[in-house]
Amino acid sequence: MQAEQAKSCCAAKRMAVEKNSNQKTEDIEVPSMTGKTVSKEDMAFIPGGQFLMGTEDTDGFPADGEGPIHKVSLKPFYMDKYAVSNQDFKEFVEDTAYVTEAERYGWSFVFHLFLPEAILKKISQKVQQTPWWIVVEGANWRSPEGPGTGIEYRLDHPVIQISWNDAKAYCKWANKRLPTEAEWEFAARGGIEQKKYVWGDELTPEGKHRCNIWQGDFPKSNTAEDGYSGTAPVSSYEPNGYGLFNMSGNVWEWCSDWFVKNVNKRGGRYNPTGPDKGLEKVMRGGSYLCHESYCNRYRVAARTSNTPDSSTGNIGFRCVTEA
Repeated sequence: MQAEQAKSCCAAKRMAVEKNSNQKTEDIEVPSMTGKTVSKEDMAFIPGGQFLMGTEDTDGFPADGEGPIHKVSLKPFYMDKYAVSNQDFKEFVEDTAYVTEAERYGWSFVFHLFLPEAILKKISQKVQQTPWWIVVEGANWRSPEGPGTGIEYRLDHPVIQISWNDAKAYCKWANKRLPTEAEWEFAARGGIEQKKYVWGDELTPEGKHRCNIWQGDFPKSNTAEDGYSGTAPVSSYEPNGYGLFNMSGNVWEWCSDWFVKNVNKRGGRYNPTGPDKGLEKVMRGGSYLCHESYCNRYRVAARTSNTPDSSTGNIGFRCVTEA
C-alpha cells in the first residue's frame, strides 16, 4: 500500500468539524431492563480458544497496527448474527426515549453521492482529508441522509449515524455489551486461520460477491456490482463459519477497546480488553465505501478508529454477551 493511501479511511471524525467534540455531550442514563432475558435466538455461539490475531500481509496498513501477528486466547461468548438494525434501534428508542449524539449535536456526516446537487451547492462544510463526507444538519439515525429521508423502507438495514456512546447505551438496554476487538476478529474469522477475508483469500470466489463494498472509481462512481450502493440488509450474503452475517463490508462496527497501534498495549494474550484510556475507539469490518484503490479495510485483520461521539452514514455495531 502506498503511504498516502494510509492517511485516512472511509470514515470521518466529528472533531474535524466540531471544536468541542467529545466534550459537548454527557453520559445519558439509559433505563436498565432489570430481569430482561437476553434471547440467544439471533445470536451465534463463539467457542473461544486460541487464534493468531493480526496480519503482516503486504496488502495491509502497518501504520494501523495490524501486526505483528500474535497469539490470543479467548473465553467462549455469544455474538449477534446480524448488525443491529433500524428496527432494533427503533424499539430501543421507543422504549427509552433515548436521543442520539447526532440528534443532540444537530448534524452528522453524509456521503456526497447520496445528496442532491442542489443541496451540495449550498453546503460549505466538508472534511479536508475526506471531502466526500458532507456535514448535513438534521442527519441522524431516523433521517440518515438528512431531512426528507427516512428508514421506513430499510428497517432491516443496519442502523447508521450511531456513535460509540449510542451503541454502548443500546447494549446497556439490551443487557449485552460491545465486543472487544479480539472477540470481533476471532468471531469474524469463523474458525478459519489467517485468511485475508472472512471467507478465504479470494475476494470474489467463482466471481461471486461475498460482501458489500465499493466497485468502480472511488469516490466518484459506484457501479454497485454487489447489489448495493449504500447499506444492505443485515442478513445479506452468506454467513461465515460461525453463522455471522456481514462481518466484512456494509458498515463499520464499533468495538469496546480504546484504539492503540502498539500490540503490547492491548491487554495481553488472554481475553484482552485494550488499554484503560485513549482518544478513539476501535472500529472493525470496513464498509460499503471501502475499495481496494484507497481503503481495503474489509480484510478481516484490518482496523481503524474514531472518536466515541462521531457518527457517519457507514458506522453501525453488533452486540455480544457472555456464554
